Amino acid sequence: MSSQATQEPTHSNGRLAFTALAALGVVFGDIGTSPLYTLKTVLDYTGPHPDPSAVLGALSLILWTLFLITTVKYVNFAMRVDNDGEGGIIALMTLLGVKTHQRPIIISVGLFGAALIYGDGAITPAISVLSALEGVEQIAPALTAYVLPAATVVLLALFAVQPFGTQAIGRAFGPIMLAWFLIIAALGVYGIMQHPQVFVAINPLYGLDYLMRGGAQGFLVLGGVFLCVTGAEALYADMGHFGPGPIRLSWSFVVFPALILNYAGQAAIVLAGAPTEGNIFYRLCPAPLLTPLIVLATIATVIASQSIITGAYSMTRQAILLGWLPRMTIKQTSEEGYGQIYIGTVNWLLMIVTLGLTIGFGKSDNLAAAYGIAVSATMLMTSVLLFIAMREVWRWPVVAAGAVAALFIVVDGSFFAANMAKVMDGGWVPLLLASIVYGLMWIWHRGAMAVQTRVESEVTPLSTFIELLDSGKIARVPGSAVFFTRAKDQTPPVLDWHVRHNRALHENALTLTMTVVSVPRVDPGARLTVQRERDHFWRAEVKLGFMEHPDIPEILADCKMMGVGLDLDDVTYYVGAETIVPAEDGKGLPRWQEVMFAAMGRNAARISDYLHLPYDQVVEIGREIEI
Repeated sequence: MSSQATQEPTHSNGRLAFTALAALGVVFGDIGTSPLYTLKTVLDYTGPHPDPSAVLGALSLILWTLFLITTVKYVNFAMRVDNDGEGGIIALMTLLGVKTHQRPIIISVGLFGAALIYGDGAITPAISVLSALEGVEQIAPALTAYVLPAATVVLLALFAVQPFGTQAIGRAFGPIMLAWFLIIAALGVYGIMQHPQVFVAINPLYGLDYLMRGGAQGFLVLGGVFLCVTGAEALYADMGHFGPGPIRLSWSFVVFPALILNYAGQAAIVLAGAPTEGNIFYRLCPAPLLTPLIVLATIATVIASQSIITGAYSMTRQAILLGWLPRMTIKQTSEEGYGQIYIGTVNWLLMIVTLGLTIGFGKSDNLAAAYGIAVSATMLMTSVLLFIAMREVWRWPVVAAGAVAALFIVVDGSFFAANMAKVMDGGWVPLLLASIVYGLMWIWHRGAMAVQTRVESEVTPLSTFIELLDSGKIARVPGSAVFFTRAKDQTPPVLDWHVRHNRALHENALTLTMTVVSVPRVDPGARLTVQRERDHFWRAEVKLGFMEHPDIPEILADCKMMGVGLDLDDVTYYVGAETIVPAEDGKGLPRWQEVMFAAMGRNAARISDYLHLPYDQVVEIGREIEI
């Protein structure tokens, strides 16, 4: 008994350590590569020869930003608010805006915050890879001309390999990022040894003094300081994949200490007289080791970019299931990990935008102006939602919730305001991208609701259809049929049309409705309900969480176990193919919205492709719908 008791914690601790290592490769790539450009960007505001108070002030602001936003807000507060284990702004939005009440404003805030992440997803690979490769300038200035072409090639390769999945590469992400953090920590210690007094910057008064003395220019510095936490939202968004424990462990014992040491080391060598031109990060490295470091940095930035791209896929799938984006073909690239998916439309659009930003801005310094505004806006929205969660989920008194949320909102609001000053210098790019994505989400949802309303207004009562079956006028032919429908309590339009025009129905027929609920995953026992309407005719409803994708063969197998007499080897699937036309009565959607919704519908994945139905067993029945 005592032996078993001592072994279980060891196994548990070993599993926790392994998961924490995996989290290093997925969660912390973005924030872990920020030392490549953050301090350099901040000191650019002070000119080519910053005085010691400016350097210490900048370092103090960076350290306290990492502590307040990442450690306090996300690790200790946000990660305690979960939607059945899932985190991120969409999970938080569904928890507060859908699960408990229907709140259009909260839903709008959450969706715009999610849309902003797409803008960040396009900029992160560009600025990260450029900043890593710019280190070659310190090896040989003549190589500067090759930085942009090399970055373009690396990014092209990154997006080109997405269809093949990242399962094999992903296993190496954790160890590579662990090596990265250990090395940047060691470089930081090397820099600190040259000017140990740098740690006085732990005193927040240095940062506050720097802001106060700088006036308006000092306030704008916050836009550069914010770059040190641009990946903090990933801690919350990836909580469901790894769990809060491994993420907290990795952050507290590896990532946070490594970042503190590296930023302090960079500031120390500047105080010791190192020039601020070029990349300060690479000046920490002894010359013989510079080339291996550039290679490792490039790999680390590719890993960071991969995490952002994968996050965009996951967020797109959630939005599709929740009815905010049209169907897209989703390819599962690994049988082991649910998050290992590929969405071609998202991949190629992200590639086009990322390459456009890389070539258009040319240097990481130029991209820094566009970077941060999207994430700061998302973080501000998250703080507002956290206040509501403190009141409604934790039941905190309004004074306590208001005090904590006010601290977060003041900090996030300050960073957002400072970043807004960069709008004309490139900050408009992520805002434009987010506005386009949010607009498409809004139009698609409005159109989908209009289609559902129109369909439900024209359906035949189920009792009338049952009477038609009982009348004996409908021939029952051999085989099994499954009819996909939105209608839960009425006759599915596709079934009604099929029977009335063909005067026949398969011997065994099942209508299947898939409903997405506001939880990440539905308990298996509550997932499927089956109701027998008549002999050889059943209705089924399957409930899915917004993190799940329907597995039709598995669903039908469960239906058979519950008494549905389907021959799973001989099933014909019937789906509706809807053509959207403007309403003739003038009471439908505005014409421009109808045109855009119809265009998205025509380019959406067919329901048979989205559900991975076998092509030779699908019958599509078309109809025009006025909206």
